[in-house]
Amino acid sequence: MAAKGKATSKVEPLGDRVVISPAKREEVSKGGIVLPDTAKEKPQDGEVVAVGPGKMTDDGKRIPMDLKVGDVVIYAKYAGTEIKVDDQELIIVRESDILAKKS
Repeated sequence: MAAKGKATSKVEPLGDRVVISPAKREEVSKGGIVLPDTAKEKPQDGEVVAVGPGKMTDDGKRIPMDLKVGDVVIYAKYAGTEIKVDDQELIIVRESDILAKKS
């Protein structure tokens, strides 16, 4: 978990954006076949590692975020921007691209 804390200090999301550490996918199928990167499905869930301050309305009020660091979320399949910080793959998405929070 130390790496996640390190990433959040280097990437601070703006507005209603959230930085997520995608869940790792299995590299071997149930039948024992090693899957190449091109055959793996893109992850749709992960842990929130940083949260922006919230969206600003037209009249200057800030709408607070519903998420916090440590939440495990499900996000839209092709949402966000993938980045790499200190060899850790992260994705930055808008709060509206997050579909659900796992409990």
